[in-house]
Amino acid sequence: MSQALSYALPGIPYGCTFALVAIGLVLSYQSTGVFNFAFGAQAYVAAMAYSVMVRHGLGRGLSGVLAIVVLSPLLGLGIDRLVFSRISPGNVAAKTIAALGLMVGLPAAVTIALGPVQEASPPSLLFDVNTVVLRVAGTPVDGVQLATVVLTLLVVVGLSAMMRFSLLGLEMRAAVESPRLLRLQGVSSRRVTSVAWIVSSSLAGLAGVLLAPRYATVSIDNYTVLLVAAIAAAAIASLDSMGIAALASIAMGVMMGLATGYAPAGSVWSTGLLAAIPFFLLLILLAVNPKLRRLGQSADPLAGVDPPGVPILAPPRSPVLDRSLRIVGPGVLLLGIVSVLTWVPSSWVFVVTAGLGLSLIFLSITMITGAAGQVSLCQATFAGVGAFTAGQLATNSGVPVVVAAVAGGLVAAGAGLVAALPALRLRGLALSLSTLTLALLADAIAFPTAWIGGPPSGLTVPRPTLGPISFATDSTRPFFVLVLAIVVIVGFFVRRLLRGATGRGLDAWRQSPLASAGLGYSPNRTKVVIFALSAGVAGLGGGLWGSLLQVVSPADFTYADSLLFVVIVITVGARSVAGAVEAGIGFALLTHLAGYLPNRISPSSIVALAFSIGAFTYAAHPEGIVEQLRRHATVLADSGVRRMGSASLEVIAGRSKR
Repeated sequence: MSQALSYALPGIPYGCTFALVAIGLVLSYQSTGVFNFAFGAQAYVAAMAYSVMVRHGLGRGLSGVLAIVVLSPLLGLGIDRLVFSRISPGNVAAKTIAALGLMVGLPAAVTIALGPVQEASPPSLLFDVNTVVLRVAGTPVDGVQLATVVLTLLVVVGLSAMMRFSLLGLEMRAAVESPRLLRLQGVSSRRVTSVAWIVSSSLAGLAGVLLAPRYATVSIDNYTVLLVAAIAAAAIASLDSMGIAALASIAMGVMMGLATGYAPAGSVWSTGLLAAIPFFLLLILLAVNPKLRRLGQSADPLAGVDPPGVPILAPPRSPVLDRSLRIVGPGVLLLGIVSVLTWVPSSWVFVVTAGLGLSLIFLSITMITGAAGQVSLCQATFAGVGAFTAGQLATNSGVPVVVAAVAGGLVAAGAGLVAALPALRLRGLALSLSTLTLALLADAIAFPTAWIGGPPSGLTVPRPTLGPISFATDSTRPFFVLVLAIVVIVGFFVRRLLRGATGRGLDAWRQSPLASAGLGYSPNRTKVVIFALSAGVAGLGGGLWGSLLQVVSPADFTYADSLLFVVIVITVGARSVAGAVEAGIGFALLTHLAGYLPNRISPSSIVALAFSIGAFTYAAHPEGIVEQLRRHATVLADSGVRRMGSASLEVIAGRSKR
């Protein structure tokens, strides 16, 4: 019994850290209607600020106050005013995309501001981690653990009382249920929502500062795991009760403490499966809890007063401009291909080929997000399945690489089929949570195993050879031709699919599930097919990407890559094949160009931040901000052509009168 207590008691303060995040998630969802994927990123920002201030000589108390009471509320207020206040309350997809943009952009902004160097663990905010304050059944409890438990209790009691008994709490609950009705009562819904963001962001800051001393370095990955564990606890409470969420968090911490204590040291269970307990729990809850399946669905009785959305139509073009673009467009494309094959330096050929490989992965996002309207957060995971399958077959079984890459696509399609099974009952926000959990499970358990992800040094994926033609030369140009041909074939297939009956059915279901069901359209079979096909395309792209790199590891296909890929495609244009190809090549080119910048300003983070900012425009431009800019340029060019044509006609008419 004493041994069990010695394992369980340290899990209580750890669970209390989960509880702070879970309470923040419940609070933000109850009062703003936003499921804040960026909560862990906000905690990371506060932890980094606290660590840097302490390192520069500020006291722990002052640094904690500045990070939790000043910086975090200002960050929450800025997120509300600059991002979410500009999104319609009923636009769940735009809220999810914006939160994902923040989840990607905030850590990138921190890296740009502070540099790419890892920040060492700071000292604890209260007391000392090495000071034993008391003993419970012989188990020592240090000051940090005691402070975490006490602060969590105060937060739970205080916020629960505020939400239940105060006028502000009533206004917060009313603001998310129907901001229009709240405004009819003379209450500013914007003010109430801003207060909710300030409070929830302060909770994120508190959780971040309390968790920072527990690890060797302050890393965003630790806060993502913390976020998913808190999501599982909030899911147990159906995102409705702070008290239940806090109790569930503590119970989860105790369970993980017991499992850690009794698991054999150094085993797969202790290194991977223990961290994955919250992931498994969340998947089960999403499958069995009907309230979670309705996440994001608006209950606003006045939601029907919103006018229907403006359909996204390509602007009309004059016949002259249309003929010019039909001639110039293929000409420019052909010139680019010839240039890559002749005079472009080898380093840039590699970059363009990498962009084409990424465009296949991005095409899978076009299929699942652009066509089906569902935000999948595990497409990089499917790409990893394809890459590792191709590598294992080619390296260990002697299978030709092209055949192995196709086999990798088929295996990834099977994985997509498995992922689609829970998606039959999920959509929107719940589906995004499910796919994010699958990506984290792959990172924690599947990819690190040698029989999937290969040895620690990386898994070899050789360049292919087709008969007398070898693509394994020092030059990347032959491999560029192969990847280009595959992208053209797959792009043609995806374009036909999206323009056919499957694409039209998905478009109708995305715009109005109820109306499409009334017409007799059942989306379940189509969802399974589109999930499997998109995963297969991502797997094929991952196999080609791995063959280009020639050595791949689990670090090449993480959950963070899935988040970034979605943000990139959404920014450029998620509803067309051309948008996916442009996103892949554009991202590769921008990343390569950023490499010429000094390392101290973190070039890769600049690219990630730029695309994350572009994701904030999704509410106003769901076709993609780049696509919108291109259409605007087309309108301007068409107007110029029409004016030139009118001027020419006037000149001709004037001459005829003479």
